[in-house]
Amino acid sequence: MTANPPPALYVTGTDTGIGKTFASCVLLHALRRQGGRAVGMKPVASGCELTADGLRNEDATALLAASDPRPAYADLNPYALPLPLAPELAAAEAGVSLALAPIEAAFARLRAQADTVVVEGVGGWLAPLSGTLDQDDLVKALRLPVVMVVGLRLGCLNHARLTAAAIAASGATCIGWIGNEVDPQMARIDDNMALLRARLAMPCLGRLPFAPGADPAGLADCLRLQEA
Repeated sequence: MTANPPPALYVTGTDTGIGKTFASCVLLHALRRQGGRAVGMKPVASGCELTADGLRNEDATALLAASDPRPAYADLNPYALPLPLAPELAAAEAGVSLALAPIEAAFARLRAQADTVVVEGVGGWLAPLSGTLDQDDLVKALRLPVVMVVGLRLGCLNHARLTAAAIAASGATCIGWIGNEVDPQMARIDDNMALLRARLAMPCLGRLPFAPGADPAGLADCLRLQEA
């Protein structure tokens, strides 16, 4: 990825709450250190708060802060849903019907501004976007390679292998994985990383430390994008 970063990436995770947004922000900074422009995208976000500027999502605003250039919020997060529920439920409560076309249009505008767009998914890989739309539909429509964030905690081997198998079964291509330390008390974390490296077919792009509140820019060197 060093010489020729892909025009866009899709970041998925082994579960909800394993640090996809944090990893995506670090990834944005790492891509820019290679000399390119990189912006984030959160196509669907639930749990948005009403602000003076409209509905805003914490993950989406973190991606916005890590983006350069800074895109319009509505392009970065075309579907902002108020309730902190699964997107299908949050959209139904908001009276919104999720569709690919608005996401594709927003993505095209982001692509026109940047060398790479980092698109963050929702929850884990098989979390649906709507009753008729899965995340792999979005990945196929936008032709995105996938980066998998593995939450390093007890059970990560099972979750990582299941997620990798599901990505492959859908026909998408996973170009690498990032280990993210979400449990500071995890026993034998180095050994678990070694087991993950041995059992996942795609390369490890790096390991992010447990660092609540850390500036993602300061962790860009933790990722080795040349491995992809």
